[in-house]
Amino acid sequence: MTFSRRILLLNERDLEHPRAGGAEIHVARIFARLVARGHQVTQYSSGFSGGDRRTRIDGIRIERRGPLPLYYASVPGRVRAAAKRSEFDLVIECLNKVPFYTPLYSHLPILAICHHLFGEVAFDQVSFPIATAAVLSESGISRAYRDSLFLAISDSTRDDLVHRGIRPDRITVSPPGIDPASFEVDPLADRPARATYVGRLERYKRIDLLLRAGALLVDRFPDLELLVMGKGPERARLEALARSLGLEGRTRFTGFVEDRERDALLAGSRVCAFPSEKEGWGLTVIEANALGTPVVARNAPGLRDSIRHGETGLLVDPVASGADEARRYAEAMAILLDGGEEARKMRSACLEWSKHFDWDRAATEMEVAIERSLGEALSR
Repeated sequence: MTFSRRILLLNERDLEHPRAGGAEIHVARIFARLVARGHQVTQYSSGFSGGDRRTRIDGIRIERRGPLPLYYASVPGRVRAAAKRSEFDLVIECLNKVPFYTPLYSHLPILAICHHLFGEVAFDQVSFPIATAAVLSESGISRAYRDSLFLAISDSTRDDLVHRGIRPDRITVSPPGIDPASFEVDPLADRPARATYVGRLERYKRIDLLLRAGALLVDRFPDLELLVMGKGPERARLEALARSLGLEGRTRFTGFVEDRERDALLAGSRVCAFPSEKEGWGLTVIEANALGTPVVARNAPGLRDSIRHGETGLLVDPVASGADEARRYAEAMAILLDGGEEARKMRSACLEWSKHFDWDRAATEMEVAIERSLGEALSR
């Protein structure tokens, strides 16, 4: 029997935040289902321009306070005050930005959701001082959270936590689900020679690798199209790179697109490109698979979990030389752009693989982790 729980959720961004990404989708989809099952969920998140101080999203009560320095500075006091008033049964903390270190100031049970930790990748994303601060902020996780349970979204994230000192028996692995595709697809139908990226335009996502690889494939695929869907701070730099590579006429940057249009564009692509340096999982991978589209990605944490190499996509090993990496990525893309027998088999396998991932299963696994966390707290 599962009881109704009063849950405090800590995540820097909520689903309406302009920079919300896969982690926010994961959190929103699961906890909306927990609300529907009778749980009460309140999320403390940062404010943003135009965002209401208080709102509800799919039943989740959102309380925003920002900007970021004020938000992080206010969390300990808000959590302590709420715990003193006995407002919540436990705290669920999302370790996908800056750790909140709630075990240091809250007597409530703590369940930590870990999408991925940045580690050294932070230095490829932000300035040296900020990256250094991010790495240092993660350095105390094993000590501060030694009595907490973790829910990791991939084996790669679990392994990273273990490497940092978290005991394996404290970690449950629960991959995300996906929203159903807008329509059914025929995996054997012909598609244009299009390679598509979907996601935030961030430096560590390495979208430049897709463009450099595309430039190497133009002679072999004269009708090649490169499609970049999403928004983010890297757009201007990527557009300039496309021009410098002579790809301006065959590369389209769409910005944000609605789900049905995104699905139609992915379903009309021979390959989805995801060259990120590190992910917790890669929701886009499974979303593309659900439309019969294989993915070419770097052999990176998270992506090696969501992709079955040679079955639902291809993983490209990173190399030190940028030119060699672009060449290897182009070779992998060419296999799928060619549209031959190997590519058609992968399209069918993608559809089958995607059926393993649904949000109801993920919500149930979250409930189990919540009950285990509360049970441990009562037994202490």
